[in-house]
Amino acid sequence: MTFTRLFMAGSTALMLMATPLLAGDISVKDAYMRSSTPSSVTGAAFLILENTGATDDRLIAAASEIAERVELHTHKQDANGVMQMMEVEEGFAVPAGGMHALKRGGDHIMFMRLKRPLEQGEEIAVTLTFEKAGEMQVLIPVDRERKPGHGSMNHGSDG
Repeated sequence: MTFTRLFMAGSTALMLMATPLLAGDISVKDAYMRSSTPSSVTGAAFLILENTGATDDRLIAAASEIAERVELHTHKQDANGVMQMMEVEEGFAVPAGGMHALKRGGDHIMFMRLKRPLEQGEEIAVTLTFEKAGEMQVLIPVDRERKPGHGSMNHGSDG
């Protein structure tokens, strides 16, 4: 391979990495995944879903080889004021021209019975399934050191 071809291949790869991932009119931004400790059997992914289209869509499922089960989850307060995590079977709406943030303490993708520890800095392959846009393959970096709100986009509406 000549230097020019190698340079062009490297440049193309860098441009693809900088481009938000798209499925139809849905893009994924600021994604990261974490587990509370290296030996945890569960993990969670957080990201921002943006819909640039004129039609509402919905994230209805997620899947990954890293865990035996992957669910869409949220936190709800019970009658005693205790926060509980629960599956959201209907998924997460992503409004037309809007966004939905999956963030710590709120909506997120839950990975249960991890098959191996999540290593800081590795990228985990995840398939997101949308009601209208279909499937999207994403690589989500593991970042156990990230603090809540770090790097997140501050928008008026986060679904």
